[in-house]
Amino acid sequence: MSNDTTVVVGRISKAHGIRGELTVQVRTDEPERRFAPGSSLVAGSRTLTVESVRKHQGRLLLRFTEVPDRDAAEALHGTVLEARVDAHETPEGPEEYYDRQLVGLAVLAADGQQVGSVTAVIHLPEQDTLAVDSGGREILVPFVSALVPTVDLAAGTVTLADVPGLIDLDAAETAD
Repeated sequence: MSNDTTVVVGRISKAHGIRGELTVQVRTDEPERRFAPGSSLVAGSRTLTVESVRKHQGRLLLRFTEVPDRDAAEALHGTVLEARVDAHETPEGPEEYYDRQLVGLAVLAADGQQVGSVTAVIHLPEQDTLAVDSGGREILVPFVSALVPTVDLAAGTVTLADVPGLIDLDAAETAD
């Protein structure tokens, strides 16, 4: 039985040039580690080996050993790239988390009362957002320290700041 799991590290955007290079939307805080030459990535049902990586006009370009030309590269458009990691591995930074560490955590209001649980982490351009199930209602909470000051993995909780309307829309209307 393996202790491996996968984490999303990117999404293939489009082919670049005629030699099979691909532009990649990065979805990891560790691109130099995840896209290092020689590393393997899961792309759907395939495993791809990074042959080379470079930046071009602010974009990350990857070339995979298994993608010989533009036609093969174009066939991968939109494919999500995942890295295999040890299930117990954690990010290097003290305030960095893998999605799998956050999904399922109990969400507490500032007063300690449980208001729901994290069902997903949504990666938006400006910041990540926690999707919280609160009694069958989905609440989206920007995952920034001003709104989510405490993540306690050992206790299995995230605590929200006391901000009117963050979890109770009726409170936002009466907070004036």
